[in-house]
Amino acid sequence: MPDREDRDHDHGRDRGGDRRANGRGRSRRRGGARGWLTGRGPLTRTLILATAVIVVAAGGFAGYRRLSDPSCGEGLVKRGRHQECTGVTDGSHVFDPNLRDVSARIKAENDRAVRRPHVTIAMMVPMAPEDQVERQQTLREVQGAYLAQYRANEQSEELPAIRLVLANPGRESAEWRPVADRLVGMVGGGDHLRAVFGINLSTAATKATILRLTGKGVPVVGGPVTANDFRDIPGLFAIVPSNGEQAAALTSFNKNIDVRKTLVVEDTRPNDNYVATLARTFEKTTEGAPRAAEQFRSPDDPLDPGTNANDFAQMVNSMCNSAAETVYFAGRPLQLRLFVNALGGRWCKQKQYTVVTVSGASTLALDAKLDWSALDPGKGLTVEYATITHPDAWTTAGAPPTGGSKDDFEALRRLAAGEGSATPVGPIGPVDLNDGRTITTHDSAWTAITAIRSRVTPRAPVPAIADVLNARARMHGDGRVRGASGWICLDNNGDAYDKAVAIVRLVPQEPHIRFAGLAWPTGHPPAQDCTAPPAH
Repeated sequence: MPDREDRDHDHGRDRGGDRRANGRGRSRRRGGARGWLTGRGPLTRTLILATAVIVVAAGGFAGYRRLSDPSCGEGLVKRGRHQECTGVTDGSHVFDPNLRDVSARIKAENDRAVRRPHVTIAMMVPMAPEDQVERQQTLREVQGAYLAQYRANEQSEELPAIRLVLANPGRESAEWRPVADRLVGMVGGGDHLRAVFGINLSTAATKATILRLTGKGVPVVGGPVTANDFRDIPGLFAIVPSNGEQAAALTSFNKNIDVRKTLVVEDTRPNDNYVATLARTFEKTTEGAPRAAEQFRSPDDPLDPGTNANDFAQMVNSMCNSAAETVYFAGRPLQLRLFVNALGGRWCKQKQYTVVTVSGASTLALDAKLDWSALDPGKGLTVEYATITHPDAWTTAGAPPTGGSKDDFEALRRLAAGEGSATPVGPIGPVDLNDGRTITTHDSAWTAITAIRSRVTPRAPVPAIADVLNARARMHGDGRVRGASGWICLDNNGDAYDKAVAIVRLVPQEPHIRFAGLAWPTGHPPAQDCTAPPAH
């Protein structure tokens, strides 16, 4: 069978032969569409032209649908296997029912903001995750973003005003590329996009999103992304302690752990930067332990438990015959819950275990499937983790004089409670600060706002996006961000330096998270100038 090029050549030869055999036919075709219509009756010509108009219009409408889907709203398109509305909204569209109240407040605040010189900041996270626990966390994160916007606009007369948009890349960020490109397109024109913030999962898709945005010159302020390899990305403001820094803080806090009685349990699933970097960190932390890490592989779908419960049942049997007392867990929250449940049912009830991990564990406080009775006093099982912040971090006696303050936290707490606000803050749904999600996302947005407003001049109330990016180099010393979670002092790579880490424990009593103390990646709070030492 001839290939396509041969077939086209043969067809052209046949057509040429026909034209040579019929000169009159060739003459009629030379006139193009106009000649082709000549000789038809008026009604025929009208019908043909009308059909052509309809075809062109249909093609234009199809092109429009690629940018906006009427069932979603302007700037939103149904994409992916879930046919989820993805894209960017100013609050006009509600991605998930539990975001209805806070979306309405964002829309109202945006309508006020555009009456003054303003910029846009975009919160980019999956807005309607499949898991109900994750949906609750998303609500808390969006609430934190809105509270930062409200604080900037309603409790300050500084310019520019802040317009907040919500960018949904779909479940598991599967549709990140078109949404990221839409945000890049919002830098110019009337949107004046100046930062994307709040990004919350340390995965390959998230890293690709950050690199796409920063590669186009868009500053990105991270949310609770902690993978070590998310550090040192040009254009990224990394405001929370990395996995390595959290592990260092844990080590400083738990100075009496005997490395000979430690064990690492780690997930080997690929393309998950969080678990991969955490596993490497914990292996280094436990160097000298008598046993190699116990490994498992979670399913590609992060919400699928697969056979991991079976894996952990066998793993716990082996642990009972070891000297391990402290178990460092490198895995996602679902697998952590399965592992803790397995430990709760261990046959060696007389042995006591402490499971140690980092901030991803905050999801467990909302997980009804966790065997909370296993954590009852006297059962010999403790779950302790380092997290980005906790409401008691700066409000209890003994808080250090540097690294954060009660006043900075109280500014957010009062706002969340609707205290002392002339313009109504809510309703935005019940606000819970205990798991730190609302606080962290507020601080992410507040860092973006601080960077933007630090670059304003009398002649330029709307700074250029390149100037916002350059603000990253000045966010230490007096230029630090006074976050509700503590001081945010960036080093020359744009990474938080010696950021406060809250050590917490899970307890059966609600709200399930009990503050144990503050810890620091360097082993002590930062100096007053909050400046990183030179790199060596």
